[in-house]
Amino acid sequence: MTLLAFRTPAPDLATGTDSGTIPGPAAAAAPVTRLTSTVAKEYVHRACHAEVFLTGGEQLTDTTFAVTAQWPRAHTFFSTPDGTGHDPLQAAETIRQAGLYLAHTRFGVPLDHKFMMWNLDYTTRPHQLLIGAAPTDLTLECRLAAQPRRSGSTVDFTLDTVVWRGPQPAATGYARFTTVPDATYQRLRRGRHDAGLPVAPIVTAEPLPPARVGRLRPCDVVLTPANAPGSWRLTPDFRHPILFDHVNDHIPGMVLLEAARQAANALSSPATVTPTAAATTFHRYAEHDAPITVTARHTPAEAPDARTITVTGHQHGEPVFTTLLTAHPNHR
Repeated sequence: MTLLAFRTPAPDLATGTDSGTIPGPAAAAAPVTRLTSTVAKEYVHRACHAEVFLTGGEQLTDTTFAVTAQWPRAHTFFSTPDGTGHDPLQAAETIRQAGLYLAHTRFGVPLDHKFMMWNLDYTTRPHQLLIGAAPTDLTLECRLAAQPRRSGSTVDFTLDTVVWRGPQPAATGYARFTTVPDATYQRLRRGRHDAGLPVAPIVTAEPLPPARVGRLRPCDVVLTPANAPGSWRLTPDFRHPILFDHVNDHIPGMVLLEAARQAANALSSPATVTPTAAATTFHRYAEHDAPITVTARHTPAEAPDARTITVTGHQHGEPVFTTLLTAHPNHR
């Protein structure tokens, strides 16, 4: 596939750049260097500037966009345990950010509207996730389609993305989400739309050891053993600076993706697995104040060297999310 060609965009807040010219004759003699920064954090629903991976974007056709991004060489959460590669979940988070950014900047969704994610899929090429001698610069080729509902203020979006690292594709992804006005969201949430810090359910068991779920730090572990084999309780630390970048009235989808990855590792122990691909459906909100049970089971895989694992989360007996992961074992 040929990388989409860039057109020079008009400078605006969305690109996070300033292309002003130097006054006087010097402007003609020496063109001004175009500066680069991240996009406004509000466009990707992040509180911390350091967690914004997008650096700009431009519209190519009515529904096709080129979005630039950069991953740092060292990230406290989105790095493999050995420090040699970017975590595949970083591709999922970058695709998520691209969908929100384009909905706000190119489709005019107001910043106070709320986003409901229904699907988030990603497939990565592990060799293209290796960390090099410089930060990893990326170009996302995005196709965003909008379908307004009858209300006019509620819009359904689908996003297809190819993540390019230079001339090579590093990942592909798909997302589906709905945007609604804040007033509609509050009615849907029935009083749960609260900015207060959530109180975690009381858990008496110790979380799983980090090595068993493919993590190095205890604070990154989100699962605690449950009574049945292949089942765990979702017990993330609500103070985690990345998984809970900002206060929310429900458990974010990225936490559920991390739970799925950790469950796949726990099921495969004593081997660890690298989830190169995952397809997730979010059925309903994951609430803070009730237990969530996460279960994992092996399912038939197409490739002989791969493992396919289905992970589900249930709360109040109802499904919250379902993730189908494709992973490759790393035997200790």
